[in-house]
Amino acid sequence: MTDRPQRLGRDAFGLFRTVPTRWSDNDVYGHVNNVVYYSWFDTAVNAWLVERGFLDIAGSAVAGLVVETSCSYFESLAFPEPVEVGLGVERLGNSSVTYRIGVFREGGALAAAQGRFTHVYVDRATQRPVPIPTDLRAALSALTSSGGSG
Repeated sequence: MTDRPQRLGRDAFGLFRTVPTRWSDNDVYGHVNNVVYYSWFDTAVNAWLVERGFLDIAGSAVAGLVVETSCSYFESLAFPEPVEVGLGVERLGNSSVTYRIGVFREGGALAAAQGRFTHVYVDRATQRPVPIPTDLRAALSALTSSGGSG
């Protein structure tokens, strides 16, 4: 695989969230199953949106729909170790944002796994793309400038 992404360090992410692993996250091979990483991606992005007041899960007129995700794995993780999920913005478009997400061992310098998560913002009623709201765009811009290259 010659196009494997470069493994990112903590400086590529603007903020971090600690997430506990659960017994049920491990698969028969004794490590966290790959589908759990996508759940962590979703949790990191949407928790940030909710906590910052950009998403009311039941009532926001504008919502981000996931249109693309990817993940590259570098190290196995396993219950009971907690992980730290880093969040940054890789690309900010008119109606879409691609987040850069890294999953780190607690205190780890390099991502054990990293990926992308793309939201397209739509009007909830019509499901048609709309520009990213101004206040959200400003917060996303701050995440873009705080992260490293990637």
